[in-house]
Amino acid sequence: MRWIKKGLIFKANGEYGWIKSHAQVPKPLVLDDCIRVYFSPRNDENISCIAMMDLDRNNPKNILKIYDKPVLEHGEMGYFDEHGVMPQFVCKKNNQVYLFYAGWSRRDGIPYSNWTGLAISDDNGLTFKKAFDVPVLDRAQGEVYSATGLTVFEEGNLYYGFYANGTKWCDVNGKLESAYEIVAATSEDMIHWKRNPVPIFSKNDGNEANTAPTLAKINGVYHMWFCYRGVEDYRDGRNSYRIGYAYSKDLKTWIRDDSKSGFERSKDGWDSKMTPYPYVVKVDDRYLMFYNGNYFGKAGFGYAELEI
Repeated sequence: MRWIKKGLIFKANGEYGWIKSHAQVPKPLVLDDCIRVYFSPRNDENISCIAMMDLDRNNPKNILKIYDKPVLEHGEMGYFDEHGVMPQFVCKKNNQVYLFYAGWSRRDGIPYSNWTGLAISDDNGLTFKKAFDVPVLDRAQGEVYSATGLTVFEEGNLYYGFYANGTKWCDVNGKLESAYEIVAATSEDMIHWKRNPVPIFSKNDGNEANTAPTLAKINGVYHMWFCYRGVEDYRDGRNSYRIGYAYSKDLKTWIRDDSKSGFERSKDGWDSKMTPYPYVVKVDDRYLMFYNGNYFGKAGFGYAELEI
């Protein structure tokens, strides 16, 4: 399998006065008449919200509409999401749309903490209301720094969640940098989770950061793509985000083999330095991966199509 890149879709350019920069973590929801993408821009104060646009199902590079108001704003002072929100996973559940999001809060001892919240829509994903004032993935034994990047896969009567558990803060030339690894959880309702802080596969080195897992079941095998980076020289250098890969036959035992990701950074252009935050969806008979480019999405987001 390999991914055929289709190009850049969108780069923030001050739209509506509040989409000042970045178009981070694009999360598509496949609807009957369009692909609705939730993404995270930043304002003049570098605080993120969640924005929304509709794309053509047949040609996702064709933007049908960019909505003029944020879908979700940051929380109140003292809340877990007071300094920004970013989409993590979106899906339909019965007659509602569930949007899991990362909530950011600046700290004194460390730069930030971030946890996973939930917002719910009753109008097909046009507007959302936060389900709780607290995270659905909060601090837990063995998970004390962060829990974000959630993806959910429904199998049988159970929801399988995979997300990034913060493991440590590393002092790199006087600057604190975070490391995290992908762990698993299960749920019967996507709200209450049974969590296991043991990583589902090993890291390439002790300080690697793995996040943004995304799944597809093809020919009876579960395929997971994710992004990984180092803690040194990763903002614009040799350890920047790239796409990794693992597979499983039972959603429990995972084998990592990044050489089979089928995805490489470009030699030049908007995704030549890093390729973070993949998200795979099936549109009719096609598997599409939406992902960010350089500078954590400041260069925008695009998509690729899977060739099997």
